[in-house]
Amino acid sequence: MEQVFAPWRIEWIRRDETNSDIEDCVFCELPERDDDRENLLVARSEHAFVMLNNYPYNPGHLMVIPHCHTGDYGELEDEQLLDHAQLKQRTFDALEEALEPDGFNAGLNLGDGAGGSIDDHLHTHVVPRWEGDTNFMPVISDTTVIVEALEDTYDNLHDAFAGQDGAVVSDEDSAVVFE
Repeated sequence: MEQVFAPWRIEWIRRDETNSDIEDCVFCELPERDDDRENLLVARSEHAFVMLNNYPYNPGHLMVIPHCHTGDYGELEDEQLLDHAQLKQRTFDALEEALEPDGFNAGLNLGDGAGGSIDDHLHTHVVPRWEGDTNFMPVISDTTVIVEALEDTYDNLHDAFAGQDGAVVSDEDSAVVFE
């Protein structure tokens, strides 16, 4: 029998409560905090930000999130929609530069029945995919294997966003800003 070692997951298993320090909305509160790296925020624009997923399906699984707190896509104004779309475009470019995937899955979970765990604040999942990245683990044992630590993914993506036109980098622990 093969064994998969993922000792960093014990932190998640033993946690008392998910986001116990968050009072309302995780997507509203984390961008307001000082430590982007700790909160996995890798890039920001005027109306949106990019955040690595804490529990990724694949290395580089992240979300592009509008600042506007709404679960209704129709409530976003034109300027917010355009900014969100442009940041998604930059995200695809950064992922291609940093991780060289063969493709992407991207989408929104809208509404209670869509299966998302946070349905009151829109967020677009972007999941890099590689040919052959689906193996027996999710099929047989309801387990996925993540081959890169979040900290390494953060560093690679931060560098890729920082290399794009219009990027402003104050330091390695702050998200790359696009003005």
